Amino acid sequence: MHDREPALLNTGLYTVPEAARLTRVSIGKIRRWLKGYNFRSGERIRHSDAVWQGELKPIENKLALSFRDLLELRFVDAFIRAGVSWRTMRRTHAKAQEELRTTHPFCSNRIFTDGRTILLRQGEEDGDQPLVDLVTNQREFSRIVGPFRKELEFSGNDIIWYPLGKERQIVIDPRRNFGQPTTARSGVPSQVLARSVRANESAETVAAWYEVQTDEVRDAVEFEQSLAKAA
Repeated sequence: MHDREPALLNTGLYTVPEAARLTRVSIGKIRRWLKGYNFRSGERIRHSDAVWQGELKPIENKLALSFRDLLELRFVDAFIRAGVSWRTMRRTHAKAQEELRTTHPFCSNRIFTDGRTILLRQGEEDGDQPLVDLVTNQREFSRIVGPFRKELEFSGNDIIWYPLGKERQIVIDPRRNFGQPTTARSGVPSQVLARSVRANESAETVAAWYEVQTDEVRDAVEFEQSLAKAA
C-alpha cells in the first residue's frame, strides 16, 4: 500500500469503545473487522482475516483506531446493512484497496466516482446481485451512503466529519483534540459542554463559562444525547 504511516497528532486516536460510541458499530464487529477471528466450520477451526489493516499499532496491547478507521467502519457497516454479502464485501474491499492505492478505500472521496466502477466489476465477478444493484441504481446508492456522505467535507487528503450536519457546530477532525468531537468555532470538546449542562446549568451559563456561543453548547448537548440514546 502507498499510504504513509500517519502522524499521531493528525490521525485521531480512539479506543474500541470510543469508536463504537461514535460509529454505532458494535464493539464485537469492530474487533472482528480489524483483528480477524476464528470460527468453527464442521470439525475444523478456520480463521477469517481482518478486513483492513488499522492505521495505528496497539497501545499497551489494546486495539487503537484512527479517524479514517472510523469512517471505514461506517461505510462497511452501511453496505452490509444494505444486503451486500460479507464474502463480496471483503473481496470488493481488497480490490478497491489495490486499484485506489489506499488502505481505506471506502472513506475515499473516489468511492463516489470511479470507486463505483470497482464495486460493480467485483460484484459482477462474484455474481452478487445486491452489490450490482447498489452501484448501478444511483438512487439506491445515494439512499444507503448519501446521508453519511453529506456529513463529510473533503479537502485534498483531509476529511472533516460533521455528525449533525455541516450547518451545525460539532466536528470530528483528526487534527483537533485527537479527533474527539469538538465545537467547530471554539474548539471545546462536546463532552465538556454537555457535562456542564447536565450539572443543572443553563446553556447560557455554560456558554459564559467557556466563552463560547450558546448554539455551540446546545449542539454539543444534542450530539451527546444522540449518542447516549443509540448506546
